Amino acid sequence: MTVEGACDDAFKACREVMAANLADGYDLGAAFAVVKDGTLVADLYGGHADAARTRPWARDTLVNVWSVTKGVMAVAIAMAVERGKLAYDAPVAEVWPEFAANGKGDITLDLIMSHRAGLNGLDRPMDIDGVYAWFPVVEALADMAPLWPPGSRCAYHAMTYGHLAGEALRRVDGRMPGRFIAEAIAGPLDMAFFVGLPEDEDHRAAELVASDDASDWVADVKANGYPHAMENPTVTVLTPNARAWRAADVPAGNGQSDARSLARLYGLLATGGGDLISADGLAAATAERYRGPDVSMGLPTSFAAGFRLGDDTGWFGPSLKAFGHTGWGGAFAFADPEAGLGVAFVTNRMLGSGDDAITRHTRLIDAVYGAL
Repeated sequence: MTVEGACDDAFKACREVMAANLADGYDLGAAFAVVKDGTLVADLYGGHADAARTRPWARDTLVNVWSVTKGVMAVAIAMAVERGKLAYDAPVAEVWPEFAANGKGDITLDLIMSHRAGLNGLDRPMDIDGVYAWFPVVEALADMAPLWPPGSRCAYHAMTYGHLAGEALRRVDGRMPGRFIAEAIAGPLDMAFFVGLPEDEDHRAAELVASDDASDWVADVKANGYPHAMENPTVTVLTPNARAWRAADVPAGNGQSDARSLARLYGLLATGGGDLISADGLAAATAERYRGPDVSMGLPTSFAAGFRLGDDTGWFGPSLKAFGHTGWGGAFAFADPEAGLGVAFVTNRMLGSGDDAITRHTRLIDAVYGAL
């Protein structure tokens, strides 16, 4: 398949691996972008934006990036911390008094941002409409007791992360997370990133499709004794194709974006934060909070304040100082400050964690770092 877009000669391998991934069926449609020392050196896209293959992937195509959204939410929280509205080491109940109920008075923002709050799911029935409406989930989180002692373990807060961090932000800023991101991050940077996609932008959104193994990890989490994040309600790999999902505030996973915008954001963070956040504010946000096992995933993990951190898996390249976030199905976006890089990949073909996903990802990362 033809890969469209611009690419510096030094990064021509990025175009080649994108074409290979499309030709080999790892992607239906995708975009891949790299910023090096503040300059966009690769801005590539190709394939199809719909399952029927009637819509070519365009330069302005958006796609649901799942938990890559969490990294942008981490930036929003970091900005509020730098402005003195929130503090990582302070109890969340200081700004959200109802949250103190049932033994949660000492849970800090740090514990929430590093998935150690013991609130990776809800203890009352909840449907997807409650997620979309925001306040039913927020009230349920405020009322419940932790599912285990806060701080005692890390279990990925797949959905609740966004409502927990987002409500803390709303309490001190007054804006819903999607509006904050639009006005304080996406607007100033002229980037396409939406938590709550306006209806008049819906035509740009790609349709998600899934491989047979795309949801295997969900089944694994449900079977390992920590199923809370995957239930009540159940979100499927194709839920983002619904207009209601796209329109809502779900800052754990419904960001709609393109690779260029995400690479530009992380490229800015890789070189100190620019006018968005100071170097000190960024250092506070990216300092390691946890490194060890994720009991729900059964895998090693590492977290700063909402960002995943580089590790020896090389998921964010070779640097242990890299930070960013991954998304269900294979999307990722990260900054590598040591190399001055912002890198992002988005796709509408959701893969699982098997060989296809590893091959696709390895090709992309090797192309970037091979160019250096």
